[in-house]
Amino acid sequence: MADAARTGLLTPTDSAARPIRERILDEAADLFYAQGIRAVSADKIIERVGITKVTFYRYFRTKDSLVVAYLEQQGARERGQFDQVLTSANDAAEAFREFAEAIGAASCRPGFRGCPFINAAAEYADPDSPVRKVVADHRAWYRDTFAAMLQQLGVTDPQAAAGEVMMLRDGAMVAGYLGDAQQVGQELAASIFAVVKAHQSHLDA
Repeated sequence: MADAARTGLLTPTDSAARPIRERILDEAADLFYAQGIRAVSADKIIERVGITKVTFYRYFRTKDSLVVAYLEQQGARERGQFDQVLTSANDAAEAFREFAEAIGAASCRPGFRGCPFINAAAEYADPDSPVRKVVADHRAWYRDTFAAMLQQLGVTDPQAAAGEVMMLRDGAMVAGYLGDAQQVGQELAASIFAVVKAHQSHLDA
């Protein structure tokens, strides 16, 4: 399995003997992430898993339903990993630092291709498609989580600041794929705290 597949923060642990649905999802996730969703056919996934078409379509009636399940699985993993960061950190500032470091570490892994949600959105132009809905819901969760953290740091408009942090997060994922991955974590952390300081300065004015 590709180390960086389905990576938002950290790489999930693989298990040996998995139910068929999980095997389909895991193989699809690796292929979707490495090659792009449109480039991967259902037949290719079926061959990789070693099952029949009948078995595949018993679990996923269409390829798009598999894409939705793949993104939902990735989103659940990312949220769980972020919850661990929030639980282990002493405060929101430390949580932001750990978050930035995790993205930097993920960016340095072989096979990293950026954010799977941004990648999926680029391949599904219709904003009303089920795939884009999953992407939108996940991004809304990120923004709401960032806003709650920023509120703890005393920013005057946490929702606006969260939008800025979200753009920084997106840029870091792209930079990690196209640019110097070694600097991503440090630069993301510095940029996040620049946003915090800028919004806190309004409070002091």
